Amino acid sequence: MSSTSGTPNSSELHLPAGSTGRGTYETIIDPGARDGWDHTGLRVLALPPGGSETTIANGVEVMVVPLSGGCEVAVAGETHTLRGRRDVFASATDVLYVPVGAELTLRSSEGGRFALVTAVATAAHPVALIRAEDVPVEIRGGGNMTRTVRNFGAVGAFDAMDSLIACEVITPGGNWSSYPAHKHDTTDDDPEHRESQLEEIYYYEIQDAPGGGPGFGYHRTTTSGEDTPIDVLSEVRSGDTVLVPHGWHGPCAAAPGHAMYYLNVMAGPEPVRAWNITDHPEQTWVRGTWEELGTDPRAGDFR
Repeated sequence: MSSTSGTPNSSELHLPAGSTGRGTYETIIDPGARDGWDHTGLRVLALPPGGSETTIANGVEVMVVPLSGGCEVAVAGETHTLRGRRDVFASATDVLYVPVGAELTLRSSEGGRFALVTAVATAAHPVALIRAEDVPVEIRGGGNMTRTVRNFGAVGAFDAMDSLIACEVITPGGNWSSYPAHKHDTTDDDPEHRESQLEEIYYYEIQDAPGGGPGFGYHRTTTSGEDTPIDVLSEVRSGDTVLVPHGWHGPCAAAPGHAMYYLNVMAGPEPVRAWNITDHPEQTWVRGTWEELGTDPRAGDFR
């Protein structure tokens, strides 16, 4: 996954909406399907009213995350109802965990769009339905760095899975998130400073303007080590995906007037599922400003 210069850049790692789609899937990113991308995956499924889709979790575990609309998921002889939501900005949502090797069928009477987030897995865990009201929601940051984090698949929030880590982040218009920039591209077991090796997917949706005009934001990833160069600066719009194989990622900036949503999917090669990060040393100081700045009250609108 490198350009002719040897440095992965925006043209390779920023995947515009629809550019990877096929059939009923608007987005297809599978682990192992592209050079240097080994652990995580994302499929965004668009179902018309009354539509259905059957897939098998070959070598991966899955979380089904409704983006808009609700669905029923049949797996292991049982059917689970995901109530869904109007859109990703409305609220948290029901999600369903499906173990490696299972066959699942999604059906939607009203139609909708559904993210299937995946990670390579070997151990099978029980099917689990997580209700929206049980999703831990965190208001993180301060001032114009305030954002809302829905930790439905975060470490410590739901741990009955093999390697997958997932969450949703909403950044109010004009705010910054993934700030300070941080990395998790090496394994460091030093108890004073742990870090977990994880690749990461950012899947974006951007709120339209009140008059209906499309929104936008920005994503940044930069080099964290001489042996792993990377340089991504992308304007992102709804349906875009950015891959982060390594490097400092962030900040992400939401244009004023346009709230930014991203779905994060993480997994890595280590046997222990963990999320330990290192802040960019030039930016970590901003954490010390959050308490004095207070939180942006708009973040509470996205719980």
